[in-house]
Amino acid sequence: MFTEKRQCYTVSFLFIYEIGIILVLCIKMDFKIVKEMLKKILLVTFTAAVLACHAAPQPQQMVQGVSNIVPDEKQALVCKEIVALIENYNYKKIKVNDSISSLVLDKYIKDLDPYKYYFQASDIKEFEQFRHSLDDDFRNGNLNAPFYIFNVYLKRYNEFINYAFTQIKAKQSFNTNETYVFDREKMPWAKSKTELDDLWRKRVKYELVNLKIAGTSEAKNAETLKKRYEALKSQATKLNNQDVFQTVMDAFTETIDPHTNYFNPSNAQQFNEDMARSFEGIGARLQLDNEVLKIAEVIPGGPAFKSKLLSAGDKIIAVAQGDGEFEDIIGWRIENSVSKIKGPKGTKVRLKIIPSGKEMSAKPVIIELVREKIVMEDQSAKKKVETILSNGKPYKIGIISVPAFYADFKAANAGDPNYKSTTRDVRLLIDTLKNRDKVDAIVMDLRANGGGSLVEAIDLTGLFIDKGPVVQVKDLKGDVEVSDDTNSGVAWAGPFGVMVDRLSASASEIFAGAIQDYGRGIIMGTQTYGKGTVQSSIDMNRLVNPSILQRLSALVNKGGIAGKNDGVKLGQINLTMAKFYRVTGSSTQHKGVMPDIEFPSLYPMDKIGEDTEPSALPWDEVRKSNFASIADLNPLKPGLISLHKQRMDKSLDYKIMEEDIAEAKKREGEVSLPLNEVKLKAERDSIEAKTLVKINILRKSRGLAPVKKGDKIKKEEGFDFIQNESLRIMADFMQLANPKGKAVVKASPAFN
Repeated sequence: MFTEKRQCYTVSFLFIYEIGIILVLCIKMDFKIVKEMLKKILLVTFTAAVLACHAAPQPQQMVQGVSNIVPDEKQALVCKEIVALIENYNYKKIKVNDSISSLVLDKYIKDLDPYKYYFQASDIKEFEQFRHSLDDDFRNGNLNAPFYIFNVYLKRYNEFINYAFTQIKAKQSFNTNETYVFDREKMPWAKSKTELDDLWRKRVKYELVNLKIAGTSEAKNAETLKKRYEALKSQATKLNNQDVFQTVMDAFTETIDPHTNYFNPSNAQQFNEDMARSFEGIGARLQLDNEVLKIAEVIPGGPAFKSKLLSAGDKIIAVAQGDGEFEDIIGWRIENSVSKIKGPKGTKVRLKIIPSGKEMSAKPVIIELVREKIVMEDQSAKKKVETILSNGKPYKIGIISVPAFYADFKAANAGDPNYKSTTRDVRLLIDTLKNRDKVDAIVMDLRANGGGSLVEAIDLTGLFIDKGPVVQVKDLKGDVEVSDDTNSGVAWAGPFGVMVDRLSASASEIFAGAIQDYGRGIIMGTQTYGKGTVQSSIDMNRLVNPSILQRLSALVNKGGIAGKNDGVKLGQINLTMAKFYRVTGSSTQHKGVMPDIEFPSLYPMDKIGEDTEPSALPWDEVRKSNFASIADLNPLKPGLISLHKQRMDKSLDYKIMEEDIAEAKKREGEVSLPLNEVKLKAERDSIEAKTLVKINILRKSRGLAPVKKGDKIKKEEGFDFIQNESLRIMADFMQLANPKGKAVVKASPAFN
């Protein structure tokens, strides 16, 4: 549970239940000010908006030849409030005007059809009528224009699917010298359906030639592709106004800044479950297979696992709540089916199952399970131990992989003493590594960790430093506050390193930056993502008086009777409201964290990162905070870099990694592929042969037997070269920094 002191000084992702705000930041802020600020403004506008719902909405322009999707009243309401939130509380304090409208239109069209497969030039010309009106429309809750555009897109999509069926049946020649342009982003829009038909013909031909190269018969290939397109058509029929609204709001909010995002109700639930690393249900991962829900995996420890009644491959065809009637879920969208299976812990759910291996005509088995809280341990922090031999001396190094900065804030606020969080999990792992495994050093692997809770980044830093500032936050008014680790002592006092890459972002950058600024450890990898902004998650429902929700429920359900508001969910918005800065005063925005020991990036730096986002906030600085570094590691870095470079000059892994990066860079410019079977197969065979040669060169260097084309490589034979070299850097660090084995940081008894 958070300490009383922490509660007085931070809002960091804690729920303020009265209005449903979850702030992803750590600012010294008065709760009453926050609540009154938003309650005063937003409750009034919500009330006015709901009352306005009684007025007849503007008629939706219909698209002929397609089942039109139309917006509803609650989406109109949410759209108006998102405009108000952005204009009043987004860090940019930007006015939603004609210029924003123009950018939103361009982004929305690009999001729908990035490679220009579906819209025609005439469609784009028609959409120009909306270029400077979306700002006023959104402010008034009018979503007709973007829904009309989506319905045109849906019509074109269906035209493609229907045309594809004719081409699957058509006689194909794979000996011509045609090419398929798969990336048309920089090409003009097709001027006619005839031009699009030719593009779609080539797309189907490309899929068929791929199947042919794989070695199956033409009849089998046609059947495979027919089923693929039937599945695509079926998915299109399941699209609803929540899908469209999500796409519209994505285009709108990301035009403002890359990290202000609206989540519709189902996406909001998924976001919060990911953050908590837990959910309530039966403990099974599900997937859709040919319109039928199938169990992909049974999660150890959950009700499904303990019952021994469910197995991977079982098909779920119907669901009943408690002793209620069964609902047939065949053909349902997966999230709708999942919502029926999930539910509060302690409640009963019954399932009709077709066991794995049985035909759908088999008699179903009925099983009954009681839902429980499921902890996603496989997506939580983990540890392992590796031994590195350096200069004849073995070093045991513990590796802690942290996939995200997660925390179950709902459980924490409910007083659960065992609530799950990154810091709690890592502290237990450190305890095991230190006392049972007796490691000499620890490396934190934050590669591909996109961030999460800022509070967790601060608390996790506190496991390695003994009190002091961790991060600075500048709010909407320009006020800068310092957030400290206030806990005495450290959990790990020994040699420490952090691995990062281009996908390490936000909270990962706060942690890595603090470790670097304090001289607490060595940062290894590539320049990080560069996200230096802080989002506040606002539950839209909690901004509305329950009586107003009841009235909205009546309007949405068209029943005219105000009933329970349980079914009215408005989703949530993650709103950029602050920027964070390192204790040195430098922002991580755009620049990220530069590693002490740098590796080549496996990801294209010019395509991934905050500095590639056109709407990203700029880099800036604030004053340095009052902190005392633990050690000055700068004198050691030239030696570490030299030893690393010496190994890389002789490393086959490094050489091949650089070759692979260069080849990937070269392929980035490719926009077309041959439709000639011989040419395409020759290209594929050449790439596969080169790859196989490289694999076997590396396997030979590690004493492993060569593999042939098509062989599966065992998991235990996999080799993480970057991690292995990072461990060798840590061995160098221990030899250079602690020749006598002294601790880098004085340990406090509080953690020992």
